[in-house]
Amino acid sequence: MMACEVRKSRLEAIVPNYIAIEDLRKEVQIPTGGTGSRTLHQSDRAKVVLFGLAAGQEISRHTAGPAAMVQIVEGQVRFTVDGEERELSADSWVFMEADLSHAVYARTDAVMLVTLLL
Repeated sequence: MMACEVRKSRLEAIVPNYIAIEDLRKEVQIPTGGTGSRTLHQSDRAKVVLFGLAAGQEISRHTAGPAAMVQIVEGQVRFTVDGEERELSADSWVFMEADLSHAVYARTDAVMLVTLLL
């Protein structure tokens, strides 16, 4: 029983009860002609990744095992999900059930927040 208490204390030190980020745009660099990402949070229930995409960059078609939420923080993207194209810009939000095919093309420099529900 003591070992469980120690393990819990270590977990609490690694994963705090909450995380607050005041400006997502400052948390990821948009590489010139590339794509960058930064994991903001990971637990047994969710993984949150912030992407920075330079204009013209693409995340090719793929599927994600878990359900996911995508929020466009900055810029304009063409988001293709389940064969349907959407033009999205800052403050747009998408929810996708698990295993849906999707892709992203950055029309401008863009910042995108992805939350995977594990």
